[in-house]
Amino acid sequence: MQSIPATPTAPAAPTRRGLLAGLGLAAAAPLVVGSAPRPAPVDPSLRPSARPPVPGGRTVLLRGASLVLTMDPALGSGPLGAVEDADVLLHGGAVAAVGQALPAPSGARVVDASGKLVMPGFVDTHNHLWQAVIRGGCTDADLFGWFRACTDPQRGRLTPEALHSFVRLAALDAVQSGVTTLVDWVDIFSYDLVESYVRALAGTGLRFTYAMFPPAPDGALAAKVKKELIDPLPLGSFQIATHAARSAASDNRAHWETAQALGVMLNSHVLERPEMRADDPVGVLTDIGALGPRLLMNHAIHLTDAEIAAVAEHDVRLAHCPLSNMRLASGIMRLSDLGRRGVKVGLGLDGGTNDTSDFHALMKTAIGLQRARATEATVFPQVQDVLRMATLGGAEVLGLADRVGSLTPGKRADLLVIDPAALNFAPRFDWTGQIVFNGRPENIDAVFVDGRALKLGGRLVDVDTARVVREAETAANRLRAAG
Repeated sequence: MQSIPATPTAPAAPTRRGLLAGLGLAAAAPLVVGSAPRPAPVDPSLRPSARPPVPGGRTVLLRGASLVLTMDPALGSGPLGAVEDADVLLHGGAVAAVGQALPAPSGARVVDASGKLVMPGFVDTHNHLWQAVIRGGCTDADLFGWFRACTDPQRGRLTPEALHSFVRLAALDAVQSGVTTLVDWVDIFSYDLVESYVRALAGTGLRFTYAMFPPAPDGALAAKVKKELIDPLPLGSFQIATHAARSAASDNRAHWETAQALGVMLNSHVLERPEMRADDPVGVLTDIGALGPRLLMNHAIHLTDAEIAAVAEHDVRLAHCPLSNMRLASGIMRLSDLGRRGVKVGLGLDGGTNDTSDFHALMKTAIGLQRARATEATVFPQVQDVLRMATLGGAEVLGLADRVGSLTPGKRADLLVIDPAALNFAPRFDWTGQIVFNGRPENIDAVFVDGRALKLGGRLVDVDTARVVREAETAANRLRAAG
């Protein structure tokens, strides 16, 4: 497996690009079908290639939810568009209606949602699914130590079969935790491994984006992967991944040119550690002309005031990974400052350095770290802010706000049902706050993507979870034995 080293320009600190090279991570996200009557404006250049709607007329009526958070203020009360005692009608993979006492169309499947909460599915804007193989590893290491001790030893041993098992395991874990859209940042160069990765993702039913870090300047390989593996998938879309660094500026420029040629976003790790300041990543991205809404920056922890101003001015999108950043002692994103400038920020699980797919923990941490830093409880984000970041905000980051992220009629039917009747959730006091501060993956009763149930009654649909776990364990044992 090819590796692309990178050396920082000033003090020689390892970069994520150099340490990740070989095999990487991807993520889920988009699908291009259905449009909403009141979507936020979306740059057409951010949309994946137009594809026809998924065929089929499946109709589902979620009956009698105690609370529906639509994320569309035009549909309900407050910034989250809350509607009490409401039904949600899904038809043909789209949200057809939200309201009280909706009539059940002939042949519709009626799902009892009484006593439950309904909201859009979580949008994970940054992940590395294959890293499930090293869950819980290197717990005393920072980013660079974790790469050396955990990531590097496993990367070169991956086979298509092993990779498929790890990606499937992590993707299904994300589904059962309420994730419906996912972006996976991947630096795998071997076509058979890429094919296995994409096949595993597609098999879960997730909406996903494969962010490919091609061996620069191999735009032909990226175009081949997009055309042959991603474009035929209604729930799949594509991005070009990079790791901005002054020493790799020519590669960064080639990646940006490839992204422009393919009409997709550029996705880069930026300033995850203080040492990466030597790489001048924001300066490089500025020099190549990438600053704008077609750029997604991951982590962006150590931005200066001037860089925050530039990000805001150019509508650059950011992925915030608080659990991973905390685990690796990388620092705390200046989320409150970014929020004041109106920067679009989504949340990311970030693969093996998260060790979990728990979006409730992710939201709670995003709030808690800012409060701990400011020693003030009223700083951004508040509960409504972080819920929006986890759903519609994430969709905006990916240029998909006209497709997913809210329960606006006409958008794709990506949503989840939460059961609050649990020891960790009850009794009812402020359900909106409880979703963030009390919720756990086991409270996710149902998950729908494009109107198809991936989880119902607290269980994944048509998935033998014991077999998924068993195959991942077998693959991990083989990798360790090979070492």
